Amino acid sequence: MNNPFTLYLVTHRYGTEEMFLQTIEQACQAGVTMVQLREKELSTRQFYELAQRVKQITDRYHIPLIINDRVDICLAVDAAGVHIGDDELPVATTRALIGDKILGVSAKTLGRAQEAQQQGADYLGVGAVFPTQTKATKRTPLNVLKEITEGVSIPTVAIGGITEGNLPSLAKSKVAGVAVVSEIMQAQSVKDKVTAMRNIIEQWRETDEK
Repeated sequence: MNNPFTLYLVTHRYGTEEMFLQTIEQACQAGVTMVQLREKELSTRQFYELAQRVKQITDRYHIPLIINDRVDICLAVDAAGVHIGDDELPVATTRALIGDKILGVSAKTLGRAQEAQQQGADYLGVGAVFPTQTKATKRTPLNVLKEITEGVSIPTVAIGGITEGNLPSLAKSKVAGVAVVSEIMQAQSVKDKVTAMRNIIEQWRETDEK
């Protein structure tokens, strides 16, 4: 499965930094295909130092590291790319700054999605598709997710409250993959959770190919 968006881990810290890094490593070992480092409370220096440590892990497993919001941190640690939301730098400006690195953009409407694509986004994060506790955000209904997915040519990634239990309901959405936070970061067994979610997604692909 070569699609880097298949099972996209978005980090959230629970417990100590060492526990956090251990969880990311376990997820990389088990088969997540991309990691986004999301930090809202750290100073720039702290974020930079944490990103360096996380990148050592993702590099070891040849997994792209995406930095949330912070173009400066992305460039400073030579991450694979950056993901931005509505309140960050404009898409075209971000593209000019990062060159050919991966650029992800959050989109809640088809108009925003098409604009982001036109301005240089490589993929879209669409959500929250289910209620979520890690980020206060308005839900994006599944019909809007489908509309966005069908209305752009770049990959779309569903995010927000995605669990092993509700993952099958996204099977017909045609997303390139799913971004998962708490379901992996708080799993009792990270390996078992990642394996189970990968298996569900692989079943979609097999069904689509038939």
